[in-house]
Amino acid sequence: MAMTLSDPPVPADWARHTPTSDPGPWARLLDAVPPRPAEIGQVVRNLGAHYRGQEADLPPATRGDVDLRWVTDMLATDQRRHDGLPLRAERPVGERLQGCCRDHSLLAVAILRHHGVPARCRVGFADYFVSGWHADHVVAEWHDGTRWRRFDPEVDPAWGLLPDPLDLDTEVVLHGGPGFVTARETFRLVREGRLDPSAHGVAPGIPELAGQGFVLAELLWELTRRYGDELLLWDSWGGVPGPGEAMDPALLDVLDRAAALLAAADAGSEQAEAELHALYVSDARLHPGHEVVRHSPVTDDAVTVRLR
Repeated sequence: MAMTLSDPPVPADWARHTPTSDPGPWARLLDAVPPRPAEIGQVVRNLGAHYRGQEADLPPATRGDVDLRWVTDMLATDQRRHDGLPLRAERPVGERLQGCCRDHSLLAVAILRHHGVPARCRVGFADYFVSGWHADHVVAEWHDGTRWRRFDPEVDPAWGLLPDPLDLDTEVVLHGGPGFVTARETFRLVREGRLDPSAHGVAPGIPELAGQGFVLAELLWELTRRYGDELLLWDSWGGVPGPGEAMDPALLDVLDRAAALLAAADAGSEQAEAELHALYVSDARLHPGHEVVRHSPVTDDAVTVRLR
C-alpha cells in the first residue's frame, strides 16, 4: 500500500511504498536483493550510472533516462534493455540507466521498503566528490529498529571516499568532514551566518545552481522526501524556484519554522513530526501539487509534467 500526502507521519509510513518508489509489476525483482546497505549499494550501482560523472562511458541515445521519475519505469527500462536479467547480474556501464544520486537512493529506498524496512531519502551536501566543494546530494536512510542510519548507495566502500559509506556520520557538522550534511543543517548554519554558502551547489562553475538561494531551496527538497514526494532534482513547483530564479523572501519565515521542526523531529519528537507534516500539507509552497515544471539537464527546456 502506498503512502499518500494525507497519511499521518508515523514511522510505519516509511516502510510503505510511495507512488514514486513503488516497483509495481517488477516487485518480484526485489525479492532477491537482501535489505542490507552493502548488497543494495552493489545492485543500484550496477543498475545505474551517473549521467555526468560517467558521461564518457555512456551513449547519447539513452540520455533521456535521467528523466525517469518512477521506480516502476526505471525497472521496466532496465528489463527491456537486459532481457529480463536479475538485478544482481552484471550490466556493462554503457548499458546502465543514466541517472544521478536521486535515482541510486530512490532505488535503495524502494528495495528496503519492499522488504518492510522503514526507509527514506535525505537531501543535503557531500564534500567527498570534489575537493573544496559541497555538492548537492541525496543519500538513503533506514531504521534498524533502534535508530535511523544513513548510507550512500552511490559510493563503493572500496573507493575510499568515506570512512564508512554504509553508515554515515549523522553528526558530521560536529566531527568535521568528510561527510554528508543534510539540507536542514546547512540551512541553519547559513541562516545563522556561520557558513559561507558560496561553495555549495551542483558543481563549480554553475553559479545559477549554487550559493545562498540554492542552499535555502534545498530545504524544500528535503521536506518533499520526508513525506513521500521523491521528485526529480530538476523539478520546480510552489516555493521552489527554477534555475537562476530567486526565492520569495516571504517564504523564509516558514522555512525557518520548518527547519526547527525538522531538527526536533530528527531528534525523535513525535509532536514536531506531526506539526511539520501539518505545515507541509497546508502550505502549497512547500509541497508539489498535481503538476511540476521539469528543467531537464539533457534537453535544456522547461516542461510542465502532470504527476500521476
